[in-house]
Amino acid sequence: MTNTDPVISIQGVSHTYATDTGPLPVLNDIYFDIAPGGFTAVVGPSGCGKSTLTKLVSGLLKPDAGTVILDGKPVTSPRPTVGMAFQNPVLLEWRSILRNVLLPLEIVRGHGLSKAQAEQRASELLDLVGLTSFEDKRPSELSGGMRQRASLCRALIHQPSVLILDEPFGALDAFTREDLWQIMFKLRMEQGVTCLLITHDLRESVFLADQVLVLSDRPAKVQYSLDVPLGSERSIEDLYRPEIVDCLAELRRQIQVAQGRQPAQEAAA
Repeated sequence: MTNTDPVISIQGVSHTYATDTGPLPVLNDIYFDIAPGGFTAVVGPSGCGKSTLTKLVSGLLKPDAGTVILDGKPVTSPRPTVGMAFQNPVLLEWRSILRNVLLPLEIVRGHGLSKAQAEQRASELLDLVGLTSFEDKRPSELSGGMRQRASLCRALIHQPSVLILDEPFGALDAFTREDLWQIMFKLRMEQGVTCLLITHDLRESVFLADQVLVLSDRPAKVQYSLDVPLGSERSIEDLYRPEIVDCLAELRRQIQVAQGRQPAQEAAA
């Protein structure tokens, strides 16, 4: 029987930071689920709490209220079943690309892979992202886009059930970003990992995700949810389809509402 329980379940989550000037409420009563193998992107105004959400899911923070459930269990601390990729790949210059990819297996215990199996998996992941011939190179010998490809492989090497992506392509040029969107989509489909993406790029959110959530301004709630009308095979040209253009226009309107630049009733019209 296929398991249909969500891999990630955010149930009434709120979070407030203590600052020198007093409490700073960031998230307020957030609810959403991500099904096994699903991909949800979260967008919203700058500073609305998107990155805080990733810290709560990864166990780096605990919510003040509500519950984060991962693989059926409440999150109370970091989990080895979570992989993470950020805007800055932070590869270690003294290690080859292959050794950088293998690094999490030196930290995460109980992964069940022998050294030979680990190296084979790393090589297979590097092959998937087009870095087969760069295994022995140092990070400084690769372009920014290639380093980010290696970072994605590193995030997936320990076979996580969840991959958290926090603005992983934001520092790259437009053409490299589009190339990596396609690589990321391929990785997601072939690895079967459940993904949560934080991004400011609406085109990126629609291309990669099954569901796009728009957060309101602080303290953030889920203001709007979009089910992306694209299937399991996607190309950049799909972003120019009329229904996708309409989706992007609605997401832009919702962001303007969140920023207070457009009345909510106008965005809903």
